[in-house]
Amino acid sequence: MNKCLDIVFIGLSLSSAWGNGHATTYRALLRGLKSKGCRLTFLERDVPWYAAHRDLPQPDFCDLFLYSDPDELMRRFGARLLEADAVIVGSYVPDGVGVIDRVAALSPQRLCFYDIDTPVTLAKLDRSDAEYLARRQMHLFDLYLSFSGGTVLKTLERDYGVRKAAALYCAVDRDRYAPTGAPLVWDLGYLGTYSPDRQPGLERLLVEPARRLPHMRFVVAGPQFPAGIDWPDNVERVDHVSPADHADFYSRQRFTLNLTRADMVAAGWSPSVRLFEAAACGVPIVSDYWHGLSGLLGNTVLIARDTEDVVAALSQLPEVRRQEIARDANRIVLDRHTGEARAGQLIATLKEMAGQARDASSRSTNHREVPHAQTHA
Repeated sequence: MNKCLDIVFIGLSLSSAWGNGHATTYRALLRGLKSKGCRLTFLERDVPWYAAHRDLPQPDFCDLFLYSDPDELMRRFGARLLEADAVIVGSYVPDGVGVIDRVAALSPQRLCFYDIDTPVTLAKLDRSDAEYLARRQMHLFDLYLSFSGGTVLKTLERDYGVRKAAALYCAVDRDRYAPTGAPLVWDLGYLGTYSPDRQPGLERLLVEPARRLPHMRFVVAGPQFPAGIDWPDNVERVDHVSPADHADFYSRQRFTLNLTRADMVAAGWSPSVRLFEAAACGVPIVSDYWHGLSGLLGNTVLIARDTEDVVAALSQLPEVRRQEIARDANRIVLDRHTGEARAGQLIATLKEMAGQARDASSRSTNHREVPHAQTHA
């Protein structure tokens, strides 16, 4: 694998960022891989809810193809899967279990899984929920790439039969996420799809602060929020922000709020792409707490455990300190958490595995040849 890598992804979505965080994660990673000379193909299930909200129908960094079901996937792209250096199937792929079985049956050169939802995946498997991955399939992958790091990697190998687990955190596209100079509009904003297990945190860390600070302005952006939520008058609701408008959206916030799903809080070391996006745009972050946050971003995030912490940050933190926190987080993200950085990590891991496979093959061949030579001595 000294040549540039040929990689095929089968993922939830690349073409539409509506209602999911996968698309922006894939876009940053694939742009990074393209910048390093990789040949890239992305295969995406054609579903109506993404078809109605496609903001990247023709990417310039990879070949994107849509398919209707696993049978069509194999019929049209089986040969492409076999010629690739690596096939990477993502989490939450529709009919994922069937897709994985069919791809594994082809015996591609290297079969990998990219779990952008690792703690959620493991919680599902523990409940015998095989929505997109079955426990029996865990050993099929040469490499299990995990959105979560830390002790989860050992757990995957020890308890779930994964051959090799490696962290591949989400990343930000530095060319598309940067301060825009837009005037400040909101004191605190939140960007994310509605999730029942995140909603109590949103109530505690944004809605209640808005009630206590009626002179300040807040915004909650994202789809699928129930109609019955009682939003204070100073909380603006935006149903969807296109990725093309993310940087401007962040730049209009004095602080941005990060909220983490319960399974990911429990696992730790599970950063949301929103963390990296906001930091790249120069916005200081207020976040709920989870283990590993400081390991990824140092002490550049304001931890909020209750309403009072948020109120204090919004009303008491000196402006000089606010800007200092934002600069420090921006520096760390642009150094460690870009698509180019993740692409480099993935390429290095795949090439290391290829080298190990060659070494193992060589040792096996040599082991077979020695008795043969002795027989004819």
